[in-house]
Amino acid sequence: MADDPQAAPGNALIVEHEQAELVFRDGVFKTRIRRYLRNVGADPVTQYLIRIAVDRHPGDPERSNRLYRESPLTWEEIGLSAVCDGEPMAWRVKHDRDAFKELWLLFENSDGRFPLYPGQSTWIEYVYTVSADKWGPWWTRAIRLPTQRLSMNLDFPAELRPKIWGIETSMTAEASPFKTPMNRVEKDERVQVSWSVDDPPLHARYRIEWKFKNLAAEERSAVETLTPSEKMRSLGIVQEGDSILGEVARRFDLPAEAEDARRVISQLVSTMERVAQAHTFAKGMGIAAPQIGIRRSAAVVRLPGGETITLLNPRVIDQATETEEQYEGCLSFFDVRGMVPRPISLEVEHQDIEGNTRITVFEHAIARLVGHEVDHLFGTLYRAHMRPGLDPIPVSQYKGTGRPWASR
Repeated sequence: MADDPQAAPGNALIVEHEQAELVFRDGVFKTRIRRYLRNVGADPVTQYLIRIAVDRHPGDPERSNRLYRESPLTWEEIGLSAVCDGEPMAWRVKHDRDAFKELWLLFENSDGRFPLYPGQSTWIEYVYTVSADKWGPWWTRAIRLPTQRLSMNLDFPAELRPKIWGIETSMTAEASPFKTPMNRVEKDERVQVSWSVDDPPLHARYRIEWKFKNLAAEERSAVETLTPSEKMRSLGIVQEGDSILGEVARRFDLPAEAEDARRVISQLVSTMERVAQAHTFAKGMGIAAPQIGIRRSAAVVRLPGGETITLLNPRVIDQATETEEQYEGCLSFFDVRGMVPRPISLEVEHQDIEGNTRITVFEHAIARLVGHEVDHLFGTLYRAHMRPGLDPIPVSQYKGTGRPWASR
């Protein structure tokens, strides 16, 4: 999945072209990255930073952490190799942790050194493998150096019937589908998907996700018999009863923690995509970081028309005295729906990724969606807002699925 930071000392390098390839074969994911680098600085470049990061269960960090504690990602299984214009590259480890490896590729080997001098260009290439039991259904490229062209190519077995989509996250932390379609070709019992972008902005992240649709019959049967809440749990949503849902989320120190905020937003968006594949949300939907096991003050709301609202460190600073009641559902107890009174408008203070404070007024249906997610960040579930003596109803009795909220 390689959330690769592309880095070198100073601002010395430009990536003229990155060619990224991911191949799944015989239970192993093989990543090959080729980058054409140009030194535009004043000094020789002698090293290049890369990261290999894995997350088997995106949206369920506790489960992933447990997996990698019990079975860490090892250098032996990665089998990393790297070359520069055909010359093997040595490397120096910077971080060696259970779920990611960070290291400097060195422009040298046992035969000598070959620094990249000012004005010179060169291809570097590195390859590594990760078994399917440690690799999640996503692959990310992160832009950390000025880049003129990024190409991403996937090669999967056709028999797995892969469904594949792409998500872009920008500096503003807002997420959207790839702006251009991916090209898909089926050939020789393989599915090959390619996509590229010219002049991607700095700090953009391009994330490809997939789902293998040919579940075995018994697996399909098991999924079909899950309750709505069990389905949400299987998609990585923390369920009612977990203590994290009653805690106040920790604020981000922005812009110092901008990178952490981007990662959390990216996880929220990817979880939202998986959930949206499993259920129709005609009224819009939202996910807060505590619902995917992250104790940070971030949430994402998607409106019925597809527009996304990203909330970092939000808090309600004013609200209308007039309220309206509508049924709400919560991914963390999705077996029921509750009639919840909420103010018809909210004034919310929040921050952008650069730490600038903003105040936004949300009204009616959008205010309801935003208010629900802000509540999660302060340890409150919608049950706390219901009128005394009124309980949620089973989803089987709810008649509003697939319909927008009624106008009041």
